[in-house]
Amino acid sequence: MKELCEKAKGGAARRRFLKTGLAVGTATVAGGLLAGRLPLFGEEEIHDDDNSMTKGDAAMLRFAAAAEILESDFWQQYNELGGIQDDEVPGGSGNPVYTAALEVLDSDFAQYVHDNTDDEISHFTFLNAYLESKGAAPANLAEFRTLPSSKASGAQQIGRLTNLMQLTVDTSWWTRYRSSANNPDLDANFVFPQAVPGLFAGKFPAIPRTDDDLSRNDHIQAIANTAGFHMSTIEQGGNSLYPAMAQRATSVEVLRILISIGPTETMHFQTWSDKAGNAPPLTDSTNGLVFPNLNAAPFGGEEFQTNLIMPEPCPFLSRKLPPVSIIRPTETNGIAMGVVNFLTAMGLFIGQSKRFFALLSDLAADADRAQREL
Repeated sequence: MKELCEKAKGGAARRRFLKTGLAVGTATVAGGLLAGRLPLFGEEEIHDDDNSMTKGDAAMLRFAAAAEILESDFWQQYNELGGIQDDEVPGGSGNPVYTAALEVLDSDFAQYVHDNTDDEISHFTFLNAYLESKGAAPANLAEFRTLPSSKASGAQQIGRLTNLMQLTVDTSWWTRYRSSANNPDLDANFVFPQAVPGLFAGKFPAIPRTDDDLSRNDHIQAIANTAGFHMSTIEQGGNSLYPAMAQRATSVEVLRILISIGPTETMHFQTWSDKAGNAPPLTDSTNGLVFPNLNAAPFGGEEFQTNLIMPEPCPFLSRKLPPVSIIRPTETNGIAMGVVNFLTAMGLFIGQSKRFFALLSDLAADADRAQREL
């Protein structure tokens, strides 16, 4: 644990791994850095009665690790073009035009992209290491790094797991977290309006595909706006995933992992929901995508203005109880498969193989079968 967590002792080793292992895939995790069983936990650090774990707990952590690997892949793409370039996050050399468009949403955007990327890498690295320490198989998606990189200046030319160039972005979280009347856990059929309907109706890039995307100001700003909303959309998913799975954990230590990682996803979501609210209204002249003024009708007003980023109190568990400010949804049934369907509908996996989708579905099904054992 100390080697993974203490920067003074383990930072250099972690950076070496990030520079090499993540760039070529997670095979390093399964076959190199974590080959065999590592003595990650001393006796004083084991809190369960033994060093084993239930199949359900392992399945949930493995699914979480796979989700974090996917997140790390697209966050790395964002960082290569619009984040801080340093040894903590692998690859890329930055794209000044794209970075400037992102900074219209916030002057610290590049730093936040970098830190979010670093967080997600740490999540999957830790989860896989923990699984290995318990004698369980880690998540490994290395064989699926087959999708092309952006050809814009600043991007590494390596195989990717995810596609940021044909996204359909669900922006209904904007109204869901601002609604005081509805909760998807209680109102499964209620349709929360989209903040940016156009993003939910087509396929749009969130990173420049080539340097040709940099030539029109309205177009590159629309790409940056898309990134801002996509980042929020992704992180609100993790915001719900961890507390939903935590309800099924058997091991107190696994529960501790889930409720410790989950809140960082909430921090990410609140950060990006704030930045998305700064996306300037515009119409992309190349494809007609409209980013509306979110402080005007049909939103705006007391509950929907863009700087209101705290969850509005809403009904929870029963309408007989008073409203409360909560994460939503947190219904646990089918949560993992719901995440797979959500990411797939987004277009994040356009170009991936049938085998990739089969593996993700298997991982999700295993996680959803997990039951708390008493």
